[in-house]
Amino acid sequence: MIKVVYPGTFDPISLGHIDLIKRAKALFGEVIVAISTGDGKKTLFSKEERLEITRKVLAEMEGVQVVYLEGLIADFVKHVNAKAVIRGLRVVSDFDYEFQMANINRHLNPKFETIFLTPDEKYTCLSSTMIRQVSKIDPYRVAGYVHSVVLEALLTKQQVGLSD
Repeated sequence: MIKVVYPGTFDPISLGHIDLIKRAKALFGEVIVAISTGDGKKTLFSKEERLEITRKVLAEMEGVQVVYLEGLIADFVKHVNAKAVIRGLRVVSDFDYEFQMANINRHLNPKFETIFLTPDEKYTCLSSTMIRQVSKIDPYRVAGYVHSVVLEALLTKQQVGLSD
């Protein structure tokens, strides 16, 4: 069984992410969804919240594990004995960043590959950033792009924000 890692901030996990996880699962035996700190990003959800939300969303998917990623992905892949990292490409601008990351990771650990997957066409305009921005104004407007668990978390977050 081939094990792959899908790293990301997942703030929050979207239907686009889930689409890529399903695609990776169809190609490989096991997918480790590795939730990262976000490299200085100000996240809407804490590390613990992102872990809990993502685990709930993916609970029914066999062969998918959700963990927290600390340190470099090149070291993590070696630690979990994975053969590849999965990265999603929605638009051409994603490729520039992802290509650079793939090259530095290959330099840090030449024993794994980076595999680029494209999501279903309906998710190419979708990003967690867009979901966060729209949901600040009206969380229900992102209902078609997120799992019901995520929508509930966004609604709770907005209610907490309004009461501050």
